[in-house]
Formats: sequence, structure tokens, C-alpha cells
Amino acid sequence: MFTQQQENIQNNEYFIKKSSLPQKSTVSKGKYSLQDFQIMRTLGTGSFGRVHLVKSIHNNRFYAIKVLKKFKIVKMKQIEHTCDERRMLKLVQHPFLIRMWGTFQDSRNLFLVMDYIEGGELFSLLRKSHRFPNPVAKFYAAEVILAIEYLHVHNIIYRDLKPENILLDKYGHIKITDFGFAKEVENVTSTLCGTPDYLAPEIIQSKPYNKSVDWWSLGILIYEMLAGYTPFYDTTPMKTYEKILIGRVNYPEFFVSEVIDLLNRLITNDLSRRLGNLQNGADDIKSHPWFHEVVWEKLVNKDIETPYEPPIQGGTGDSSLFDFYPEEQQLDYGIQCEDPYEHFFVDF
Repeated sequence: MFTQQQENIQNNEYFIKKSSLPQKSTVSKGKYSLQDFQIMRTLGTGSFGRVHLVKSIHNNRFYAIKVLKKFKIVKMKQIEHTCDERRMLKLVQHPFLIRMWGTFQDSRNLFLVMDYIEGGELFSLLRKSHRFPNPVAKFYAAEVILAIEYLHVHNIIYRDLKPENILLDKYGHIKITDFGFAKEVENVTSTLCGTPDYLAPEIIQSKPYNKSVDWWSLGILIYEMLAGYTPFYDTTPMKTYEKILIGRVNYPEFFVSEVIDLLNRLITNDLSRRLGNLQNGADDIKSHPWFHEVVWEKLVNKDIETPYEPPIQGGTGDSSLFDFYPEEQQLDYGIQCEDPYEHFFVDF
């Protein structure tokens, strides 16, 4: 007979092994079309397009559709990142990662159909709270660790960890979204990408880097959740980069000694000291004293009470926790015309 602990460990391993990436089909096109959905409202905007709340006309369920403008992707030389995002989202399967159902395209746009996560961004909750108490920050950090660990087991570097890319489901568990910078890498890569406040020094210095850049970002995330601001924030990206390269972190008086020790071991430019980059990988972070009361096996099963349950009605398309954006009066979705970029996006 298995002990309960052995059973839980097996369950945790199940989530890591279940979606063995090389054995899974990466086909995502052909399942949906624009006619399958009713567009309700805009949930967010970005450099390449919008994210819409939509309702399926077939099952009345709500989804989020990310729409990307082809010409903007090509103009900003983001073709590889966009194709990587589609492929990564098709492959990953974990309780704390967003799920993509399929993709389609028209002559001007790419469409990614994903779960609608109605609890809003962790960023919004953090701004309302100003900063999180120690146990709250620890809960979100622990769920993030399990998601990043899963990605790393499958040789995926995420590269854009920040509160804006962490959504909360209706129960208050996290879902990491936006895989625009995610990449499958066995050893090292050297692309400059990410958000300035969260960039590891080796990325700024254009050095080859590995998965440990995500653990640096975890340190920045924990600091921001506890303090309400990032440790190297400045008015311009260049000044932020200078501070990152100097690497001096000032800790508020209310930071407990255990978290200061953890952050010193994550936010370090010495890769031989950075937790997550050592022999035991993510286990070195999970076994750190700051996380001593976390039962990781229960957490991956969502068998732990969340610190915050979003005040929404689940399954109703409630979007009250998302900011409102002016809607475009004339959307060019579904347009069929000459497509000079079609050959770049054959898998959509």
C-alpha cells in the first residue's frame, strides 16, 4: 500500500510527466473559426493586438481570444516569438498555466482561443492592496514555483514573469499567461527580451543565459509582492539596467530575515550561488526556510485554501475585475484579402 505522502508525490510527478512535450501533437489550427464566437468586450491591449472576452455560440462557455496583428508582428521582428508562443501553449498542461484550445487566422490577424480566467490580474490585486502580507506573497510565489519548475523540466524558459502575466481563477489560484517570450531551450540562449524591472543581469549584458533567469525574476516578483515596488525601479529602462548590473538590493525593515536570505540567493548575478541554478534545481528553493510550512503536494492539487477569492460569479462571463478599454468601432476580424505574411504563420 502507498502511504499518503507517496501518493501525493506521484500526483505531483504526474503533472510534470503528463504532458511529455515531444510526444504531444503541436497542431492547433482548424478547430475554430470567428463564427464560433460572440465577442463581448476587450480584456486587455498590447503592442500587437487585443485580448477579448468571447462566448461560444455552441456551448455558451466563455473564453479569452488573443488577437495579434500580422503586420505588427512582422514589423517588430516577433515572428519567431509568436510562433513559439503558439507552440508552447499547445504543449503545456499544468494546473497553474493557461490552457489554449486552438488557433485560427484571417488575412490580417492571428487568433488564439484560451481559457477565460475571470479573477483578473495579480497586478491589479497588488495595486489595490499596495503590498501583500508575508503568507499571501508566499502562497502566490509557491504556485509560481511549481509552474516554472514544470516548464523547466520540459526545457522551456518563460522569460516574462511579472504580476501582469499572472491571472487568478475564480477560486484564487494562479494561472500564468502570455507565453510571447517562452522558448524551448536545452542549454542556453541569448535573445534580449523581457520586462526591464525583471531582467536578469546576464540578459542585459547580452551573455548566453539559461533557465535560471526565471529564478532571478521570481526573486523580483517576491520582492514586489512584499514591498509594492520592484527593487531596481527607476524612471527609465537604462537607469533600471544600471541598477540591476550594480545589483545592490535595499530591503524594507518589515521584510523577515528568512525572505531576505531567500532573495539574496535568487537576486544574485553569481550563477554559482543562484538558487534554482544549483544541483538540486527548484528543490533548493522549495526547501528554503521561508517556504517551510508549504505542503507542495497539496498545493499542486489545489488542496490548500487560497488567501483571496475573487468577488465574482464564476461561469457567467463576469469581467468586473478587468479594466475597461475603449472598443474599436470597426474590427477587421474575419477579413479575406491578399495576405503577404501567410507563409510566416502556416501553423495558426
